[in-house]
Amino acid sequence: MGLIVGIVGATGAVGQKMLEILKSRNIPIEKLRLFASERSAGKQVKFDNIEIEVELLTKEVMKEKFDYLLFAAGGAISEVYAPVAAEAGNIVIDNSSHFRMVDKIPLVVPEINGHILKGYKGIIANPNCSTTQMVMAIAPLHKKYGIEKVVVSTYQAVSGSGYRAIEELKNQLQDENYPNKVYTRKIGRNCIPHIDVFNENGFTKEELKMVYETHKILEDDSIEINPTAVRIPVFYGHSESVYVELKEEVDVEEIKNLLGSTEGIVLEDEPWENKYPTPLEAAGTDFTYVGRIRKDIFNPKAISLWVVADNLRKGAATNAIQILEKMENIKMEG
Repeated sequence: MGLIVGIVGATGAVGQKMLEILKSRNIPIEKLRLFASERSAGKQVKFDNIEIEVELLTKEVMKEKFDYLLFAAGGAISEVYAPVAAEAGNIVIDNSSHFRMVDKIPLVVPEINGHILKGYKGIIANPNCSTTQMVMAIAPLHKKYGIEKVVVSTYQAVSGSGYRAIEELKNQLQDENYPNKVYTRKIGRNCIPHIDVFNENGFTKEELKMVYETHKILEDDSIEINPTAVRIPVFYGHSESVYVELKEEVDVEEIKNLLGSTEGIVLEDEPWENKYPTPLEAAGTDFTYVGRIRKDIFNPKAISLWVVADNLRKGAATNAIQILEKMENIKMEG
């Protein structure tokens, strides 16, 4: 018997990726139902050569029986409909930020803390895309050596802002006079050090997500994290420059061996051969790529990393479906 799966926000960028990944990872599905707002309800969406009609999202349909409901429709939708689905006994995997910092709701990257899902039912939060790829790279270091401090600068693709942002970049690359509507500045041939709203302390909401979500996933609030989030004119794939101060002096080759043997990470670190990760190559894949690993010139306990991943896949849709897979594996293990 296969699974009964629903996708809320099925016509959006992340929802479409979820459909693609459900197919590519051969998730056994008995029935797939797709939900969206009135604007998209009634549309036909193809999955596995079958046309599926998108249903109108209502509280009543969320009370029906599903094995998993994948939410990809934003925090305002999740706030209203995810609790209804969970109260009806459904497992909800939510890609929005709404539940991430709620104490009793697990925030999960399966390779790192998937064990906390054992016996759990209810809402599960998917981390922010920039957080996910960073913790994939630093979690093995924290486990082995301990981390004192992280300084991270992100270089984030426009697909993180949805279809309208993708179209805006395309148009601005063709026409320098095309106006900016999605961003505060033109993104074509530019970079913008502003993702989400600014907090009173000068950090943006996106940057603070990286701080508090990392603390929750790694279960360590003592790690000092200083992020700067930047939007760049790339369509798919986020990149990050990550500086990590560890609790002990380490050997670079040992770090490379550790990360290269970690599930979900691909090591590309032969810079003298021009081998290092870039978002163009990472796009369309489900791995986190790490390269440019080097020890700090002045601090023997510090290293720098270059981390790249597809923000719509490992940063969102793939991680959500890996949560589903992890829960199914836990069931099989008893």
